Amino acid sequence: MNIQNAQKAVDDWIQNHGVRYFNELTNMAQLTEEVGEVARIIARRYGEQSEKESDKNKDLGEELADVLFVVLCLANQTGVDLQEAFYKKLDIKTKRDHDRHHNNEKLK
Repeated sequence: MNIQNAQKAVDDWIQNHGVRYFNELTNMAQLTEEVGEVARIIARRYGEQSEKESDKNKDLGEELADVLFVVLCLANQTGVDLQEAFYKKLDIKTKRDHDRHHNNEKLK
C-alpha cells in the first residue's frame, strides 16, 4: 500500500465508522498522546528504564500504527498529499545529508 492509498483508507474508515474527523487541535493532541505511548515502550524496552509488568504486552507496531493513523488524518484534513510531501522531503534529505553522514566520525 502506498501513502496515497493509506490516506484514502483512513478517509474511508472515517466516513464509514468515525462519523467525522476530530478537529485539527484534537488530532494534534491525539498524535502527541500516541507518540508518548511509543516513547514509553522504547524507553522501557530498549532504554535504561525498567519495564513495568503492565507494559510488557504492549505492541510497539500497534502503537506506531496509531501514530501513522493520526498523521494520515491530519494530512487528509489539511489537504496534504503525504506521498508527494514524503518524496520531496526524501529528495531534500538525500541532497543535503549524503556527504554529511558519510563524513560523520561518530557513525564509523
